[in-house]
Amino acid sequence: MNTPLPSGTVLRSRYKIIELIGQGGMGAVYRAEDLRLKGRECALKEILPDLSATPEILEQTREQFYREASILARLDHPTLPKVSDYFSHEGREYLVMDYVPGPDLREILNEARRQGKFLAEKTVLEWARQLSDALQYLHSQEPPVLHRDIKPSNIKLTPRGQLKLVDFGLVKLLLPDDSRTVTVVQGRGTAQYTPLEQYGGDTGHTDVRSDIYSLGATLYHLLTGTPPADARERFLRPGSLIPPRELNPDISPQTERALLQAMAMHPDQRPSSVAEWEAMLFSAPPSSPGAELAVFGRGEWAQAVQANRWLIAVTVGLAAVALLVTLFAPPLSPESSPGVEINPPAVLATQTPPASP
Repeated sequence: MNTPLPSGTVLRSRYKIIELIGQGGMGAVYRAEDLRLKGRECALKEILPDLSATPEILEQTREQFYREASILARLDHPTLPKVSDYFSHEGREYLVMDYVPGPDLREILNEARRQGKFLAEKTVLEWARQLSDALQYLHSQEPPVLHRDIKPSNIKLTPRGQLKLVDFGLVKLLLPDDSRTVTVVQGRGTAQYTPLEQYGGDTGHTDVRSDIYSLGATLYHLLTGTPPADARERFLRPGSLIPPRELNPDISPQTERALLQAMAMHPDQRPSSVAEWEAMLFSAPPSSPGAELAVFGRGEWAQAVQANRWLIAVTVGLAAVALLVTLFAPPLSPESSPGVEINPPAVLATQTPPASP
């Protein structure tokens, strides 16, 4: 078990450890004070070496770390914490990033569950827009950057309402000459949010569709309050993924379709890009007859009926009066219908005309 750095430890004569934020088998994350820039706090991501690796592998890993860290340091997006420095210390690698205050989405979700509530779909969809924008930015880099560990606990909500995708621990670069580039951190992600192709680690092929799966699984959890069945269970037991609306009937059918499409088991069945998936999630429904009815969930129907109850009552009343008039009004006879021409019976047309004189 890795022993965390004690509070007060100073790294590189600049970063003073304040507290341990989180720890796992691959390393730890610390909150630290930047002694060079007074008042600035930062987050230090510590990456442990593989103790079973040969010196040659360790050197390759170190080179890979610097290559990836230099890419991350160039990223500039409001939903991504800025990477400001990276270095090695006593055989460990460190990324220095902006410290992001505020709770993560897992904490917000757990609080809603304690209150017996679901997170509002409108709120979650606004978060989805921010995350989609961040992923499109990452995937548009040269080479493209995959996150590979999107989950509620890796997304923080700042006091200003801005999301931050905080953990770069499983970042992978898609190099054109080698789609299976080994990453510095040999992580596997978290089961409920990890697509099946990522279970192969760095020997499996992952691309932007892998991040789409993780984003869909994250939103599924936020909207239903229940983590989705993981990909291995779904592979062994088809049908084990519960449709979102069975868990939360107030989710719109359009959102449910987009989530299930993002979480398709085979990458080819998912949208090919985040932009394509985002259009599926937010585009207006088709304007065919009955389309408005198809996108209404139970909650929307209840609200619509409540808002238009007087109009509905008047309409029903008029329909009842029209029905009564139709049923009890006396039938019209030919004599009582002036101006209406009555055709002679058809049998008259078959009579033999009188003989000529």
